[in-house]
Amino acid sequence: MSHDNSTKAIIYAFAANLGIAISKTGAAVWTGSGSLLAEAIHSFADCGNQILLFIGMKRAERLATDKHPMGYGRESYIWSMMVAITLFSVGGLFSIYEGWLRMGEQHAVENAGVALLILLIAVVLEAFSLKGALNALKEEKGQRGLWQWFKETHSSELMVVVGEDLAALVGLVIAVLMLGLTMLTGNTVYDAIGSIMIGMLLVIVAGLVGREVHSLLLGEADTAIRDDVTAFLQQQPEVVRVLNIWAINHGNQVMIAIKAELQADLRVIDAAVAINKMEQQIKISHNRVNWVFFEIDNSD
Repeated sequence: MSHDNSTKAIIYAFAANLGIAISKTGAAVWTGSGSLLAEAIHSFADCGNQILLFIGMKRAERLATDKHPMGYGRESYIWSMMVAITLFSVGGLFSIYEGWLRMGEQHAVENAGVALLILLIAVVLEAFSLKGALNALKEEKGQRGLWQWFKETHSSELMVVVGEDLAALVGLVIAVLMLGLTMLTGNTVYDAIGSIMIGMLLVIVAGLVGREVHSLLLGEADTAIRDDVTAFLQQQPEVVRVLNIWAINHGNQVMIAIKAELQADLRVIDAAVAINKMEQQIKISHNRVNWVFFEIDNSD
């Protein structure tokens, strides 16, 4: 379900951003606006990023092999990290560089009214794109706030799409304000400042996304599943105590490793039957759990 939602969000965002990018490019060439050029670069970068995310999702769905017995689920994290790097460099640093160059030169912003109209239309389109992404994550987010979901989600694709859409929407607002100030004052330094502000915004968003994806790449725990499985095991009559439990995100799936002490008088066959029942129930209760490794021990 998570991948279906991510696919919808990616396709929706790609279609919206492609139309926005083409429109903003034409307007930037026509008007000579630095803020608009920065926004056009950002939109084209977003289109490329969404293609990378889609490739990563499809590669993550490959079946397990002898060399990769747990499959390729984490590959989506790698491609999401590539997107974060692209957003930082192509989107953020280039926009800052472009704005810095324009700070020391006087350039005419022609047909600013047309550029402003295109930016306002882009705001509406980007808002629809963001709404689609937020709808896609609604099921996974549950009652959590957006920031809490962002820090805890295993869906790196949705995380990137939402981060990009938020950055794009705020960036468009900045471009509208700075272009408006340029029109009112005739001072093109506001346009250059707008480009720098948009670049800094993209760098910040890329840094936040990169930090979260880096955590997933290292093997981030799903604390909700871990705590729920721990509570379930503690209620089982065969279990004396739970010594340790890991629940590690592996793309859209979770690997669970359990170390627990069982009743000392259990026969081996009875212990095996009890463990198999517990593993089966864990998988039924949590559809993301694909592997359960159960170790019997009396100390951690």
